[in-house]
Amino acid sequence: MDNYSKSNLTTEEQTSNTQGGNQNMRSKKKSIQDEIKFLIKGLNDENGLVRRSHAEALAKVGTAALPELINALLNSKNVIQRRAAAKTIKLVGDPVALPHLIKALTNDSDSVVQFSAAGAIAIFGEAAVNHLIIVLESGEYTEMQYGLAAWCLEFIGSEAPSAIKRAAKSKNTNVKSAAISALEEHIRQSQDQEAIQLVEGAINDTAENVQIEAIKLVGKLNKIESFIPTLISKLKNNSVDIRKTSVLSLMQLNINEAICPLKELLKIEKDKNVRKIIKLAIKKIDN
Repeated sequence: MDNYSKSNLTTEEQTSNTQGGNQNMRSKKKSIQDEIKFLIKGLNDENGLVRRSHAEALAKVGTAALPELINALLNSKNVIQRRAAAKTIKLVGDPVALPHLIKALTNDSDSVVQFSAAGAIAIFGEAAVNHLIIVLESGEYTEMQYGLAAWCLEFIGSEAPSAIKRAAKSKNTNVKSAAISALEEHIRQSQDQEAIQLVEGAINDTAENVQIEAIKLVGKLNKIESFIPTLISKLKNNSVDIRKTSVLSLMQLNINEAICPLKELLKIEKDKNVRKIIKLAIKKIDN
């Protein structure tokens, strides 16, 4: 139809065309919603391959599927469906889902749902960091939930170094210890001096859990000379866990200077497990 003909359409014809277009749009939306509901229902199928095919189809639908997925994640009485919903939200990959995934991590009674929610949270990088910090700061959750939140931070790691470094300065020891651990890949890749200084400070933190994470991290990094005297000095610490972690890190780093201090520690160490680790460390470093 040319422009002249279009301009001479009657008002009734124009109205009819508009109504027809709206009806088609509503019909299309309804069709999509029906498809989404059908696919969501398939997430509770006992056959894993069926669930996977439905999840992949929902991922192709994308963000439009999120409301129904979130509803299934948070409200379904079927635990298989809740698990599958969390995994499917990960495939969709829209950070709008983050608060709902956090709710699943912290509220769902099923550990697999919590794990699946954590796996989804971790892919969102820096956008997830503040949500995770709120979990770590809280005193309401289980040790496993704190562990999953800390794992998410570690997984995010080098994708959000600025956010992780800010978290490593937190006054909350749960947040600080998790953030220190999460600096590993960033330091390995960049030798960021600010990050290294944060680890150096954390080794002498007043909180034992922060010290331990810093000592573990030093053992995973390439030898950083400034840390070696501090690690050796930790062999004299009053905490069994700090002594044990220090021995393990020195063994990982294969520090020759540590042999004499380790032999001295072996003479006075009373903890059986630490004694075993000291003997193993001396044997490994001495070879």
